[in-house]
Amino acid sequence: MVSGHDHVTFDDIIRHFVSLRFRLEGMPTPKSRGAMKQRKRRISAKRRAIYRRRRIVVGVACLLVVAVVVFCAYSLVRGFGAIGAAARHDDIYAVSRSAVPDPTRTSGIKNCSANDVDLSLTAESQNVAVGGSLNFTATIKYTGSGKKGCLIDASDANRVLTITSGDETIWRSDVCPADPRLLLMAKGDADKRQIVWNADATGDACAEDDSLPKVNAGTYVAKLSLKDQPKVASDPVTISVQ
Repeated sequence: MVSGHDHVTFDDIIRHFVSLRFRLEGMPTPKSRGAMKQRKRRISAKRRAIYRRRRIVVGVACLLVVAVVVFCAYSLVRGFGAIGAAARHDDIYAVSRSAVPDPTRTSGIKNCSANDVDLSLTAESQNVAVGGSLNFTATIKYTGSGKKGCLIDASDANRVLTITSGDETIWRSDVCPADPRLLLMAKGDADKRQIVWNADATGDACAEDDSLPKVNAGTYVAKLSLKDQPKVASDPVTISVQ
């Protein structure tokens, strides 16, 4: 009840009915809502510290994820780049190998035959100890009469030193691959090369001299020849392994 001595305004009546309505409907009054907002805004220092720690953990996790993604992407790019470079190298090598012209066709100079060159072989000694080594001098000399001369592959793959014992081939200098060494031979030309035999026996495959078996004591024959011109050969040289 409102006493007659109190001064009641129309606004007071409206606020009274609004407050009464909110209470009947179970809704918070404007004053209570303000109090709730104030309570919600009041977060303890402990909770704020917890929230900060959570944000820091989430931020660090995000940075780690980004770092891992960047690292993986960088590794993939480098890997693909290396594969591409290797593929390009193989392609370039294959093209360069296939693009090398035949010197005879492009220059018009013929390959040396038995009528153009002579092979000779000398040994620094006629005797070598078991497990020792012996130096040979292989010489290719031009004996032809053509004005243009001739072309010859003087590499170990074509100018072959062969060591035999009876009918058995003991050692060959062309077992291991060698790059071509093309020479233009003309009047007065001679090519000399040193070839070392470590008194061992080669097999069908290329291998280091240290892994090859040593030959037994006995008599062996050394001979120089051209693989692409079998008729071109030196005189045999007899060697005694003691």
